[in-house]
Amino acid sequence: MITTTITSSLREALEDLGITPQSDAINLEQPANKEHGDWSSNIAMVTAKNAGRAPRELATEIANKINADLPDGVENVTVAGPGFINFTLAPLWLHNVLLEILNQGVEQFGRTDLGEGKKVNVEFVSANPTGPLHAGHARGACYGDAVANILGAVGFNVEREFYVNDRGIQVSLFADSLLARQSGDQVPENGYGGEYVEQWAQKMPHGLSQEEALSWGCEYAKEDQRQTLESIGIVFDTWFSERSMVDSDAIENTIADLGEAKATYEKDGASWLQSSQYGDDKDRVLIKSDGEFTYLTPDIAYHRDKFNRSDSLINVWGADHHGYVARMKAAMEALGHDPDELTVAITQLVKLVRGGEEVRLSKRHGEIIELREIIEEIGPDATRFMYLLQSVDTKQTFDLDLAASKVMENPVFYVQMAHARLRSIQSKAETLQMWPFPIEHSDLSLLVHQREMDLLRTLFNFTDVVQLSERELAPHKIATWLRELATSVHGFYHDCYVVGDGVSQELTSARLQLVESARIGLVSGLDLLGVEAPNSM
Repeated sequence: MITTTITSSLREALEDLGITPQSDAINLEQPANKEHGDWSSNIAMVTAKNAGRAPRELATEIANKINADLPDGVENVTVAGPGFINFTLAPLWLHNVLLEILNQGVEQFGRTDLGEGKKVNVEFVSANPTGPLHAGHARGACYGDAVANILGAVGFNVEREFYVNDRGIQVSLFADSLLARQSGDQVPENGYGGEYVEQWAQKMPHGLSQEEALSWGCEYAKEDQRQTLESIGIVFDTWFSERSMVDSDAIENTIADLGEAKATYEKDGASWLQSSQYGDDKDRVLIKSDGEFTYLTPDIAYHRDKFNRSDSLINVWGADHHGYVARMKAAMEALGHDPDELTVAITQLVKLVRGGEEVRLSKRHGEIIELREIIEEIGPDATRFMYLLQSVDTKQTFDLDLAASKVMENPVFYVQMAHARLRSIQSKAETLQMWPFPIEHSDLSLLVHQREMDLLRTLFNFTDVVQLSERELAPHKIATWLRELATSVHGFYHDCYVVGDGVSQELTSARLQLVESARIGLVSGLDLLGVEAPNSM
């Protein structure tokens, strides 16, 4: 790889000057200003003090040594500013990038085996089965599925899991609300008053007990949620029922093992977890004085069960769960698990806007905007892409009007249009029987236009972006890269004619190969986000 070549040349130059850099001292970055080359290193500034030299003087000496015997793929080396060493690469290097992309295709481009098949459980959405999914659930849903896609792309064995909270006060209130609406009565205090409750109550069989209504309502809600998620391409491997643990010995066994680990104690008639001994800010109640489990207790048993099935866990939780992270990590450590193997991503709130006005969400009071409505209004692709534009740890404003529009200011339209433009070029070439064309018969040395080079430089970064997205659990970095690639595609489309009068057959052939490599890049990136790459817009 070219970065390895550059790093080696820097190391050799330093050693020739009597300087031995630390193993991790040589870092490369791509300059924001293209006039500064393709790659840049600050190694001269990092090592100058210990070497007893001025940074720029040392950088000049390093650059001179490398320029005296340029490595393959490097065109020239220059010095800028206080001592940055900038590398400009030969077009041949970028042409090799194109060949590699074409050889890999959509199935392999950007993919690696870094995960070595280790099993990762990604739990996300996990909404209470007390109603349809609303727009507030969408961010965690799109994020969790994209994270799972990225993990799979780098070689992990991923299981998508939905935790069904089908026990406790909320589902009991939901059942009471269904029974009340079916009988024409008012819902109980703190019950669910949404319009959907009225509709679902009319579908529920008559004469059910509270327990039967609870089971029916949870199953109906779960099926409704499943259908909504599948409409945006999200399919779970496992739907794990909380009640299934209550019906088994899982919770009792977990409490017993915590006691055996001396991680619990009795106080005021309640059973407590000594979570403060494992990094939490205070101890937590496991069993209340009336003998009832707290919400934490079955969650601990559930996470223990997940660890028995996976090498590591990733949870996607809402903003209101921030304080829950430390206590869960503490419980896992008390049970003998590595708390670092449990990662929790907290999604911040989303402000939904339509017509310039904020749309407020409330499952209980009927002012609910169902996720299904959003999908029907703007489509599954726009839904997913828009929710993935920003890091989930930042608050987001989701403009429905923009997401539904077919204008270049709409990010998903902008990226998908780039793919459609590439396909339009290929379609014209196919009509003229000029495509597909064997790569071995194409002269890639003809690709020297700045727009062509920009395209290939962006494509080269994809594998690194995917790996960074996996390390940071950051799908928005894929979305950012796609927008950058789309910008390069649109610039190429406007400035580099591919098929027609005035373009030689040889240049047409080379540019068609470039078109295909860019198309592979767009499809590969969009696929990780769960978004389609349409042939026309």
